[in-house]
Amino acid sequence: MDAVAACDSVPSPGARPPQPARVRQLGRQPYAPVWHAMQRFTDNRDDTTADELWVVEHDPVFTLGQAGKDEHVLAPGDIPVLHVDRGGQVTYHGPGQIVVYPLLQLRRLGIGVRDYVCRIEQAIIDTLDEWNIGAERLDGAPGVYVGGAKVAALGIRVRRGCTFHGLAFNVAMDLEPFHRINPCGYEGLQVTSVVDLGGPSGMAAVTPVLLGHLARQFGLDLLPTTDLPDLTEAA
Repeated sequence: MDAVAACDSVPSPGARPPQPARVRQLGRQPYAPVWHAMQRFTDNRDDTTADELWVVEHDPVFTLGQAGKDEHVLAPGDIPVLHVDRGGQVTYHGPGQIVVYPLLQLRRLGIGVRDYVCRIEQAIIDTLDEWNIGAERLDGAPGVYVGGAKVAALGIRVRRGCTFHGLAFNVAMDLEPFHRINPCGYEGLQVTSVVDLGGPSGMAAVTPVLLGHLARQFGLDLLPTTDLPDLTEAA
């Protein structure tokens, strides 16, 4: 069964009571401290730990997943390259891109990894539909596409049934750095953004819509908090 057909078979979110999930707005942050904070949160959580969604905008960085091949980084220039522990190949994060890290316990939500990926993609597709932008999945290439150009990338990790890493959604960003890599390991893959597709240019307009659709897909009751995770890097 291919990826698109597999997502077609995912049932709609059930009618069980919503599960609480804290939403932490991290603002603009360098990549590594947030990545390491996600690892600590996942390593230290237990069955009583509430789920969380971290929303962040990263300083410019290229990240290579566990299977990432250095040859897909063509000319990084002054942008740093980090090898990280998510799935997937190489992607770019930078200002004007919404990054959401769902820190969820899949067993509590009653879903598997395939369903998890499909539901993230569906939340992005439904978000774009709010502005009459028709988006789709592509067989064998996780993420969300419009007219064959990628507008959102996925890179996930699941440890002991708990998710970290997540999605990167291009809203209104400089897309030039994507020309310095083979995005997601695909030579010549075109990349686009919400503003280039006729949608809003402001992150503030898109973020609550995306969070709302993620909440619906996963059956979450979102609880905003002003507390930030500990982003202090170990010496």
